[in-house]
Amino acid sequence: MTQSPFTPGVASGRLAAPEYDANFSDLHPALDAHEALVAADRCYFCHDAPCIAACPTDIDIPLFIRQIATGTPDAAAKTILTQNIMGGMCARVCPTETLCEEACVREIAEGKPVLIGQLQRYATDHLQEKGGHPFTRAPSTGKSIAVVGAGPAGLACAHRVAMLGHDVVVMDARAKPGGLNEYGIAAYKTPEGFAQAEVDWLLGIGGIALQHGKALGTDVTLDSLRADYDAVFLGMGLGGVNGLSVEGGDKVGVLNAVDFISDLRQAGDLADLPVGRDVVVIGGGMTAVDAAVQAKLLGALNVTLAYRRGRDRMNASVFEQDLAASKGVRIMTHVVPKAIRGNGAVREIEFEYVNQNMTGTGQTVCVAADQVLRAIGQTLESDGLPDLESGKIAVSDAGRTSISGVWAGGDCASGGDDLTVTAVAEGRDAAMDIHDVLMGAAG
Repeated sequence: MTQSPFTPGVASGRLAAPEYDANFSDLHPALDAHEALVAADRCYFCHDAPCIAACPTDIDIPLFIRQIATGTPDAAAKTILTQNIMGGMCARVCPTETLCEEACVREIAEGKPVLIGQLQRYATDHLQEKGGHPFTRAPSTGKSIAVVGAGPAGLACAHRVAMLGHDVVVMDARAKPGGLNEYGIAAYKTPEGFAQAEVDWLLGIGGIALQHGKALGTDVTLDSLRADYDAVFLGMGLGGVNGLSVEGGDKVGVLNAVDFISDLRQAGDLADLPVGRDVVVIGGGMTAVDAAVQAKLLGALNVTLAYRRGRDRMNASVFEQDLAASKGVRIMTHVVPKAIRGNGAVREIEFEYVNQNMTGTGQTVCVAADQVLRAIGQTLESDGLPDLESGKIAVSDAGRTSISGVWAGGDCASGGDDLTVTAVAEGRDAAMDIHDVLMGAAG
């Protein structure tokens, strides 16, 4: 090995092969059968369980845990998947510590919740590894639906309407389906190709055709989709990335965090992926944390996550913040970038400290950097869309847009919270509304 974490600049191959394998192994190893039974035994099976109310997809959590406890994990999986067809992925990437597990009575009483997320993974993995599909299609309705975007919202919508008997065509701009699950989530959360395996399993319902290289606004228009299909669901996510409007923001080594993560997810050999010795990530959300942690795991010597507000205002959960710190990421708060300096390539970034009101204090600090990753939000990119609200497609509760026959959900739609589980819920609910409209059961 010619490189190491101490090698200056941006370089690949900073670690030995076994280190990459260890660093990007499963963040939460799967429970075995005995561990699952022990974990399930801790559930009180509450009446009016608060964990159900905290789940965006309304999974009957006490029921599926009872089914695990009684030795029927496949029945538990069907309980989960009836509400959340991507329950396997959500079990891996959902911030359960701020959703169902935070609401768990055990958490409130003891500070140690039932392991809902890991139990959900145990059940769904058990079923999916057996092959086959737990649901069957209804008789054909003769209706066809176009879904734009093969991410969590689009796939959840496609599965539900296909199950109800409609024919579905899912169009996506990228070469692989999965959206955020395939391209935008830390590799150590979904190792061993799980994202694609789950998509393949989901498509087992039948009636869903995939078309790649189809971007809305360039390869296909909303008007043409409305003319060719009985209904349209928009779930293409957010394709644009907010820029960094500071002096030197265009220097070599300044990258979008989403591109950094995507390149890592698609890399055949992690040793080939270049990473800086001194990496600075700007942002405070899940993307920022995923980028910072993975930069460290790739062999960066120093990784700094810089955020303009306090840790209590970060979109990333406390668990994710603590994970970053445990991996050696330095978290700086109340700082905003002022300038990026270097002779062509990045060498350092200057920050100014700001107070609680985001007012500059005049005090600055310079941080060494040969790679700067922007994680300061994404934007919707497309023309000819329905009415927008705060930069996203305005929708009703069921995902209806301002254009008749067009629904939307996921990150591209207003009102969501940028979580996989929420996108799945929105795709599912829109699918039910689409079905009711097409079959004359709704206005």
